[in-house]
Amino acid sequence: MQVAATLPATGVHFFPTRRASFKCNGYSSPLKPITRASSINAQSLKTIAPVTTTTEMTKKHLSNLEKLLQKEAKPEPVIQKQGKTGENRGKQGNKTEENRGRNLLEGLNLSRIWPEMKAAEEMSPRHLIRLHRMLSSKSMEYSPRNNLGSRWKEYHGCKDWLGLLDPLDENLRRELVRYGEFIQAAYHCFHSDPATSANDNAHVARDVSLPDRSYKVTKSLYATSSIGLPKWVDDVAPDLGWMTQRSSWIGYVAVCDNKAEIQRMGRRDIVIALRGTATCLEWGENLRDVLVQMPGENELVDAQPKVECGFLSLYKAGGAKIPSLAESVVNEVKRLIEMYKGEALSITVTGHSLGAALALLVADDISTCSPNAPPVAVFSFGGPRVGNKGFANRLESKNVKVLRIVNKQDVITKVPGMFVSEAIDKKLRDTGASGVLNLLDNSMPWAYSHVGTELRVDTTKSPFLKPDADVACCHDLEAYLHLVDGYLGSNESFRPNAKRSLAKLLNEQGANIKKLYKGKDLSSLNLNREFSFPRPSCLPSPSVLPSPSS
Repeated sequence: MQVAATLPATGVHFFPTRRASFKCNGYSSPLKPITRASSINAQSLKTIAPVTTTTEMTKKHLSNLEKLLQKEAKPEPVIQKQGKTGENRGKQGNKTEENRGRNLLEGLNLSRIWPEMKAAEEMSPRHLIRLHRMLSSKSMEYSPRNNLGSRWKEYHGCKDWLGLLDPLDENLRRELVRYGEFIQAAYHCFHSDPATSANDNAHVARDVSLPDRSYKVTKSLYATSSIGLPKWVDDVAPDLGWMTQRSSWIGYVAVCDNKAEIQRMGRRDIVIALRGTATCLEWGENLRDVLVQMPGENELVDAQPKVECGFLSLYKAGGAKIPSLAESVVNEVKRLIEMYKGEALSITVTGHSLGAALALLVADDISTCSPNAPPVAVFSFGGPRVGNKGFANRLESKNVKVLRIVNKQDVITKVPGMFVSEAIDKKLRDTGASGVLNLLDNSMPWAYSHVGTELRVDTTKSPFLKPDADVACCHDLEAYLHLVDGYLGSNESFRPNAKRSLAKLLNEQGANIKKLYKGKDLSSLNLNREFSFPRPSCLPSPSVLPSPSS
């Protein structure tokens, strides 16, 4: 960036380097480019005692500084003299002018001019230039999409992701973000057409805009609530009839059919993607948080598996002409296993919020739906507790691998249930209190327990999000993917060249972005195709809830 080309260089050395404010007699502010730099007389520049800067002048200074730092100035033509001596003298002169201009900017104490900034370092020219580079698409990189080959089972969880989480393996990071984008596609598809007619054919797959063109959708999935709202609600708000419908499109089954991608992954992958809560009746089911016995279990057996009543209802209930989620997903997985018999297969179930809870119920069923069932792994984002310790043991006995991505500030991951921390529960069981806790698991209606391995991210690690971001932001799927993409390790800082740009985060959670980044021009960013999905006016999912302060 040619700073010197737009700043007066003559007499720059007369400015004190640590002055908070200054005055130029007879001339414009030094932050405003002066075209006739040669007319400035060094003796006419006179420093004075610091004075209070008006709001208008502050805005003017900052506006001019913004233009200087974000817009490359056109270099002035250099008059080349004959011979090598003149050429060298011209280059040396340009370098001197650039250094003088840089010294002027570094000498400004902008924290005094702009009192809203808590730290002068955040608004220093050096950091603003770094910010411009961070927002530039050229400096952002995906984690490499390497060939997984013979290690695909390890990335699929056969060893519970041992040695891959802290620090986070770059290949696993890329896979997690990719599966999270499958969930985003489910959200977008639902919002584009939330209504479900009683005559809808559940066997016809919806047109889902998948983020990975190597996959094709083979089945649409519907969830049905066992509760309903009074009919008069439809009469009062006929245009919002979809809010009272019992059955709603909740996700899809997709299979990889690209030979190159199958070779890269080391197997043919079947993906089941499930969105989070989006309708009134689904919210109602979420509140039915009492543990109930799973169908087919003997209640006389100790440590019997139990799951939340509302989740089980959405999974098992069916509509008049629409099969239950359980029936649809099991039948489709059986069909695909038979179709690709003899190939290396894997099943990946991924979901966010309510979808993460249903993903565990799906994995429980499909892991034993066929004698030749392939390995099943669950990648859940912001998932609540689903069942008790008996349910967790049941999944473990079926060799279902679960990786829970949890935001430290996300309260949804801490409910429902009596125990706030799984670490405390484990410590109590290890100290000999397991008998008492098992008794509570069988008798208490809120004795919940998490399942699988945890990858914990932290909102405060992001350089873009406010440390006190609201509840909706901490549970937002895009915020989750942003944090995962920048995660290096529990003791590491945020990855500086993470691909998921500030532009998409602003679109989802603008109220929770640090003030430093809000006014920047993002038009130069190279947004990916999936960034531009339309958002129709309908009841938002938890992924796009507005901030209470907005």
